[in-house]
Amino acid sequence: MPREKVQTMVVTLPVAEGEEPWTTEELAEIRSQLHEDVATFEQKYLSAQAGLTELLTEGSDVAGRDPADVGSSNFERDQEMSLVANARERFEQSELALKLFDEGSYGICESCGRPIGKARLQAFPRATMCVACKQRLERRP
Repeated sequence: MPREKVQTMVVTLPVAEGEEPWTTEELAEIRSQLHEDVATFEQKYLSAQAGLTELLTEGSDVAGRDPADVGSSNFERDQEMSLVANARERFEQSELALKLFDEGSYGICESCGRPIGKARLQAFPRATMCVACKQRLERRP
């Protein structure tokens, strides 16, 4: 009976100067973390979206309500909208990082094209920019 050849994908990620190459265990850990992040942030996004939808549905009738209650409702709605946007952003970052990992382009700065760095990716697996480029981006007015 012929044996089927099983192909295993060998992933190598770039590392910053002076860093040790990625081990198989570290790669598996990063990929697992990205999968967890996608599931976690998707759930948080869906939950926040449901909360906002509920808030918008029940708070749409403002006729005859006290102005303080309307202001409080508006504040709560704005907070929920912010939570939804934040959860969606984290979910999308996690999905993108996992996609880049699977495509073999994970760990490369989307701005300068150099390695993001192993230490940064281990601390923040969703990172798509090296520290220098991220700092430059955040300093922009």
